[in-house]
Amino acid sequence: MKRSAINDIIREADAFIRSFGYIMPPFAYWSPQEAKARQADSAAVFTSRLGWDITDYGQEKFRELGLFLFTVRNGRYEDMKKGMGMLYAEKIMISRKDQLSPMHRHNIKAEDIINRGGGKLVLELFMHDRDGGIDPKAEVSVPVDGTIHRLPAGGLLKLDPGQSVTLLPGVWHAFWAEGKDVLIGEVSTVNDDLTDNVFREPIGRFSNIDEDVAPIHLLVSDYEKWLG
Repeated sequence: MKRSAINDIIREADAFIRSFGYIMPPFAYWSPQEAKARQADSAAVFTSRLGWDITDYGQEKFRELGLFLFTVRNGRYEDMKKGMGMLYAEKIMISRKDQLSPMHRHNIKAEDIINRGGGKLVLELFMHDRDGGIDPKAEVSVPVDGTIHRLPAGGLLKLDPGQSVTLLPGVWHAFWAEGKDVLIGEVSTVNDDLTDNVFREPIGRFSNIDEDVAPIHLLVSDYEKWLG
């Protein structure tokens, strides 16, 4: 993706999020220079990989295959091992109309996916087999706001604004917005996008960036390169 396109997506996403009354935290608006200057007093922002995340999964077709994410808060796996501390994470996301977030699962993360507004959020769901792969026959059972919904393998679950689904580790899911763009909330256990995403297809988690202009804000995938 071109950095100029990423900058445009950030501006558009910020306006879309604000239109629902959701206000981003102050660190969302740090310039790259300010982010670098804040490394000492705000280290957790960077070590927990909080911030902007725009991905086309390395496929160079963001409008068809992609997702906007912003990680608002995130704990540490070390605390999960102890069973105490900050064991949770929160994201705000945008799925554009008919934009696919591809089939994947998580080994550790359990998550609530919430339709915060816009169109319908459609999820294609499968259970996992003994080896962690997709079970093409098993019935899918997931709680939607506490009420169990049962679907055939590969069934489509459609969430209206205000509805949410709980996905436990191992549940395969792909999703997209139907009708209109959707603002998505995610509340989960500790999130690790570097190691805890298993995709059905051999694709990447992050975008390859063409630095045609300077970034207005850094992405989480920029931190190592830009901040060291």
